[in-house]
Amino acid sequence: MADPVFFPAASAISLAEIAEIASIPVPEGLEPARRFHRAAPLEQAGPDAVAYMDNPRYVAALATSRAGCLLVARKFASAIPDGAAAFILDKPYPVFAAVLAHLYPEAMRPGSLFETPGIAPGSVVHPDAQLESGVRVDPGAVIGPHAEIGAGTIIAANAVIGPHVKIGRDCSIGANTSVIHALIGNRVILHAGVRVGQDGFGFAMGAGGHSKVPQVGRVIIQDDVEIGANSAIDRGASRDTVIGEGTKIDNLVQIAHNVIIGRHCVIVAQTGIAGSTTLEDYVVLGGQVAIIGHVTIGTGAQIAASSNVNSDVPPGARWGGTPAKPMREWFREMTTLKVLAARKQHGDESAAGARKTLASGADSAKDDTPPDNGAAS
Repeated sequence: MADPVFFPAASAISLAEIAEIASIPVPEGLEPARRFHRAAPLEQAGPDAVAYMDNPRYVAALATSRAGCLLVARKFASAIPDGAAAFILDKPYPVFAAVLAHLYPEAMRPGSLFETPGIAPGSVVHPDAQLESGVRVDPGAVIGPHAEIGAGTIIAANAVIGPHVKIGRDCSIGANTSVIHALIGNRVILHAGVRVGQDGFGFAMGAGGHSKVPQVGRVIIQDDVEIGANSAIDRGASRDTVIGEGTKIDNLVQIAHNVIIGRHCVIVAQTGIAGSTTLEDYVVLGGQVAIIGHVTIGTGAQIAASSNVNSDVPPGARWGGTPAKPMREWFREMTTLKVLAARKQHGDESAAGARKTLASGADSAKDDTPPDNGAAS
């Protein structure tokens, strides 16, 4: 539930406005002008709140929810409490997301840590930098010569913007972020601690040592990209590193030099992509995926979490495992290994039982031996 101290609701939302977002009419018998002032989970929502449900784990919570407005997946409609104001939807989550954006617009991107507009005392802006109107620069930020920053962009505390960097409009550059050798589009969000444009990991290996290879490319980040905290995007060696429009990157992701990522990809935390790899549009990488260099992941492909990709992946494919392979093949292998392990365990148990029986028989044989009374001597 949103804490009003951190996320005060900007304005209420009516049933009519929710219906417009969902592109359906207000359910019969409900008052279109009825308004709601917050969003909350099913079990915490009261009459002034909007809640959503699209998971079988929460059927019981739905049945007892006191939410003033419910956004419910069609398959769970039977669990809606009697008399509740509910929208029955194929996909309630995108509608709920739009409701949240209406109620809490300031949560859509990180804001300035200081409420005063303009350039704060304690920041350093080079006289040759060009800032459009409405740019906010927090204390400790440094903006280098010939940098260009578009209107409405926020440069948070202690961020460093290097010489000649271009940043578009309505961006948010988080605290302690550094951006060098980069061109950034509009509405880009870089969360705290992101590193953009530093040297790629390029060395010419040799028996006498490793010679540094100059990294002379750039980083190009297109419109509407979001990059999570403490992720690193290395600049290209001989070609640019590119992050395509609308791509969303989680925390702690490493993207190496010369990587090209297409439009609207999703890359989950702790993933590492080695140099000169290409992700085409709409690729999804689960958490902790590792991809070797110089491969291509085709449009719409999905890679399961903790997989290791060492070859090209066809468009639309679903792969997983180490090394990664088509999901069905991976599942078959895992099932086979499980069966073999069970057989081995059963075999080991049978062998152990046989050994125990033999040992028991040997002990019995010893017990049946007549005592030595010295007659043989």
